[in-house]
Amino acid sequence: MNNLKLAYRNLFRKKQNSLIKIISLGTGLAVGLMLLSKVSFEQNYDDFYPDADRIYRISTTIKSNDAPPNEWGQVSGAVAPGMKAEIPEVEAATRITNLTGEENAVFSTPDKKRYKGKFIMADENIFDILPRPMITGNAKEILSKPMHAIVSQSIAAKMGGDVIGRQIEIESIPGRELTIEGIFEDVPENTHKQYDIILSLHSMPSFFRLDGRDNWLGNDRYFGYVKLRKGTDTASLATAIRRMQDKHQDIKTVEAKNGYSFTYNLVPLKTLHSGSPHIRRMTLLLTIIALALILTAVLNYVLIVITTLVSRSKEIAVYKCYGAENKDVGRLIFTETLLHFILSLLLAGFIVFCFGRTIKDLLSVSLATLFNLRSCIYLSVVCILIFFITAFAPSYILSRIPVANVFRSSTRLRAKWKLILLSVQFAAAAFLFTLLVIVNKQYDLMTNDNPGYTYRNILHTNTSGVPRTTVPTVIDRLNRLQPVAAVATASFLPFGSMSGNNVLIPGEDRELFNIADMYWADEQYVPLMEIPIIKGEAFDRNSSDNDILVSQSFEEKMKTIAGWEGVVGKDIIITEHGLSRIVGVYPDIRLGAITDQDMRPSVLFYQSEPATELLIKLKTMTAENIESVYNILKEGMPEKETVLSPYSDSMVMMYSGERRFRDSILIGGAITMLITFIGLIGYINSEVVRRTAEIAIRKINGASLREILQLFMKNILVIAFFSCIVGEIAASLVAAKWMENFSEKTALSPLLFIGCGMIILLFIEVVVFINCIKTANQNPTDSLKKD
Repeated sequence: MNNLKLAYRNLFRKKQNSLIKIISLGTGLAVGLMLLSKVSFEQNYDDFYPDADRIYRISTTIKSNDAPPNEWGQVSGAVAPGMKAEIPEVEAATRITNLTGEENAVFSTPDKKRYKGKFIMADENIFDILPRPMITGNAKEILSKPMHAIVSQSIAAKMGGDVIGRQIEIESIPGRELTIEGIFEDVPENTHKQYDIILSLHSMPSFFRLDGRDNWLGNDRYFGYVKLRKGTDTASLATAIRRMQDKHQDIKTVEAKNGYSFTYNLVPLKTLHSGSPHIRRMTLLLTIIALALILTAVLNYVLIVITTLVSRSKEIAVYKCYGAENKDVGRLIFTETLLHFILSLLLAGFIVFCFGRTIKDLLSVSLATLFNLRSCIYLSVVCILIFFITAFAPSYILSRIPVANVFRSSTRLRAKWKLILLSVQFAAAAFLFTLLVIVNKQYDLMTNDNPGYTYRNILHTNTSGVPRTTVPTVIDRLNRLQPVAAVATASFLPFGSMSGNNVLIPGEDRELFNIADMYWADEQYVPLMEIPIIKGEAFDRNSSDNDILVSQSFEEKMKTIAGWEGVVGKDIIITEHGLSRIVGVYPDIRLGAITDQDMRPSVLFYQSEPATELLIKLKTMTAENIESVYNILKEGMPEKETVLSPYSDSMVMMYSGERRFRDSILIGGAITMLITFIGLIGYINSEVVRRTAEIAIRKINGASLREILQLFMKNILVIAFFSCIVGEIAASLVAAKWMENFSEKTALSPLLFIGCGMIILLFIEVVVFINCIKTANQNPTDSLKKD
């Protein structure tokens, strides 16, 4: 208790710098622990499901002789229930498919109230494998009936709570009423499959032209999941899976005809997210950043504590003169550190609470989920380790200072340990600053790079759910609007994900390769997007509905596989479309994002009727012009909630994850540099005080201002120089690992690393100069009198 009282009193002593220690440590802990919580969140996806270690998603793998394996996480409709029927080790199976292309589809009630939610379709067995507690209703019974649905608790609350028996209609798929018959608990945020409304899979014929639930091949739109019996090794199921394929797919004939091997793999549920190479790299980098930040905060705390050794040494010596032993002194320092650490944690919690909304935007996860029970236990262990590291060094050093040394040479304590602590902080600052510059350069490249087409001054909106007879009228009104340069329609926009179809030569059964199918567009689409045609011609009003444009890589594939010297004017068969004639070739454009680019050859089909994506190119992008377009859309399509987006904003939104990662480094780097400079200022001030008499004597003996400044700046410069080299090397290694996420990468020249290191050195020297100049200019007589 006495130690606690003494520790409390020392909080308010001026020379203890307690406030600075608590603020720097608390700020560092707030950001560092927040990033570690994000890492824990990313690594524990889907672990809330019972028996998660026995749940697997079925993936399709195709391997041809001249290409690496191609694997994707979707299967045909009959595969998952087929595994349940044919393989005894499979305890349960289910199928899920997306219903709409939108992340949050708009749906309405008969009273015209609108809501948003993520729709999926699933069979009645979904909760046998991926269970959610039901609040109302029996999921298995409800999902056995066509056009029936269950909704999440949050959706039910938005709709007023009493939703059982109510009808809803998806705005983009009008004329199909769904009946809500049950409510389930919301799916947690850390799951690979988010949804708000589950519609019975038996409703498939009402929504899709092709009902592929019983298909063993083709229409592989389904996510299939299986739960294995306890003790089952997935490797032991390879033979049974192959036997199932032989029985239902005539797999030998399929492989012989197409020239590739075709099988299914079981991917553990808990690795679907955390096992992704992109997620592994991101969590590794976040861990490094968090540890660098926490280490800087801890070392800075220790540095400030030990910087006050001179004054504390006299205090400790007095305690020892009155009979205190080393263990008593150690307990006092330990108690002080504990008090500081508790206050720092309270400050960290206050910072996190105050910036909760910002943290949610930055990390894309709510605070309640970020700091759940598992995460709090994990962070508690980290905090305990940090505390013991923070408490051990000061208590060990101070408790072992001999009394005689204190009174004989208290002003001659060596500064080597202080420089070591500073050097680590300098390295961390250089590392984070350089990494921030690299991440920012890569982000600028992604958001400003040329994807092979022009999207400047283009707006886009989706017209699904609007009567097809209405859209031409809206297009005509838009074309007559003075600020509008052109209007076009297409089925999909290049930044989205594309379905796949296979290529065949007429008269042959062999499927040559898979393409990214952009489906349909009108004759205005290619010129509006300024996609160049390098061979043949673009679509025009005289084009027929079986005319297609193909990418340059498509032509190269046909030359390699079929021996064609050119493709323009030739007929080709595309599965799902049938016979088509190639009329032109365009350069490969980017499909998807740089972080997940679709590298397949692509095709574009002509359609005279308007497609669902409406693009409006303005002469100038102004708020007034956007509002004029919006008003026409709102008036012309009153049955649909109009969402009008600049194409450039959609391109930027693709890289929101990279933006958040950049912002995390920005915050971490800024706080690390601030803490480092606080420690540097404290070190310089203590050195100036210690060497005041020496400086005065040097000035009396003729030392210039420059020579006095060199006493401090030269030593710091040497330490900082080598620290920056270490930081730059670490940044280059980490950046190279992070760059593996992208198909296109910013250049990392040696000059970039040299420049970043020079900037950190300049900042350090400026801080040293500002804190030394006053003492260097002081009258030496006054300095000697004070000393």
